[in-house]
Amino acid sequence: MKTYQELSREELLKLREQLEGAYEDAKGKGLKLDMSRGKPSAAQLDMSREFLDTLNSDSEMKSENGLDVRNYGAMDGIPEAKRLMGQIMGVPAENVIVCGNASLTVMYDTVSRSMTHGVLGSTPWCKLDRVKFLCPVPGYDRHFAVTQHFGIEMINIPMTPQGPDMDMVEKLVSGDESVKGIWCVPKYSNPQGYTYSEETVRRFANLKPAAEDFRIYWDNAYAVHHLYEDRQDTLPDILSLCAEAGNPDMVYEFCSTSKITYAGAGISAVAASKANLDDIKKTLTLQTIGFDKVNQLRHVRYLKDMEGVKAQMKRHADWMRPKFDAVLAVLDKELTGLGIGQWTRPNGGYFISFEAMEGCAKAIVAKCKEAGMVLTEAGATYPYGKDPKDSNIRIAPSFPTPQEMEQAAELFVLCVKLVSVEKVLADREQAGEAAVG
Repeated sequence: MKTYQELSREELLKLREQLEGAYEDAKGKGLKLDMSRGKPSAAQLDMSREFLDTLNSDSEMKSENGLDVRNYGAMDGIPEAKRLMGQIMGVPAENVIVCGNASLTVMYDTVSRSMTHGVLGSTPWCKLDRVKFLCPVPGYDRHFAVTQHFGIEMINIPMTPQGPDMDMVEKLVSGDESVKGIWCVPKYSNPQGYTYSEETVRRFANLKPAAEDFRIYWDNAYAVHHLYEDRQDTLPDILSLCAEAGNPDMVYEFCSTSKITYAGAGISAVAASKANLDDIKKTLTLQTIGFDKVNQLRHVRYLKDMEGVKAQMKRHADWMRPKFDAVLAVLDKELTGLGIGQWTRPNGGYFISFEAMEGCAKAIVAKCKEAGMVLTEAGATYPYGKDPKDSNIRIAPSFPTPQEMEQAAELFVLCVKLVSVEKVLADREQAGEAAVG
């Protein structure tokens, strides 16, 4: 099999004609496919219908310490919810505050609080000339949107299968006092599905920041989101490693049940050192009298413990796995050996990351949209929406049905091929013009 780069001009022109015909046929099918976000499908949400029956008008509405969950109090969460969220993150319950339905809200508040009031008595970021965040790329667009919203300068850090480029992280963190944080999705990362290696996590724990208020924003969103029974990634506990390294206050860890129970009605949590939690509580006492403890109790009564979480996540995996496998099977069959793309093979999470030929991602996404399939905007996985190579595309297989997912994958590879052949032809023409010139 020849790569596209090895094909003659005549072969490329013939191939383009064939692909254009197939693309017109695809447009005529009237497809309406949505792979723009990592949303649970309706079938996944239906898996938790019994969750709604966990509490009713006859239920005992007290937590294990006797608190009436319908009333004020327990600002940091009921004990059993703190314990459950701690189990999901692999940290002690005393290091946990249980919050509202979205961990993104907690992350936003943490950045906002740092801007206006500083971190553990340090100068508020809004009073500094420059504030910078390190951003592993490709990464999670909503992380980048938060820091951009506050006018924080973002610095791209290349990702590897072992995690961020730690040589670069260490150099920037230790040498620049204006570097105040780093965004991390350490397990089944968004969008590549990589899990940080033990060495990477230990290097994070042993960072020597120039800024005393530097923090690692450890968004452990996919802590229990495995796809396969026989290959599940593991992640060391960053909190304990930071404490061992003499950096107990250097990390905030976040998670939620958004893709365990209901995406819009879960519970979230932040885990950190006692000093960090005390600092957070100073603001929480002004923000709220307490988060939704009825929902916290509902989650604990439904999931019960870590074994219950694992059983729930196996049901999710059984639904998600065929869709991931369908995408990977089409990519493997249609694109292997052509030299026009590379893709990740995650063991968990919600995404597959595709690297197209340089300069092709926006065109591929546009072609897909024209034919009835919506993808995340090209560039979204980079700060400011600017992918310097215009090559990364995030594939989110969760929302469509398995049958729709196969259709979507076939349309996607068709668009990849069509844009790629046009790119090779254009590059040839440009190179020819340059040679003549």
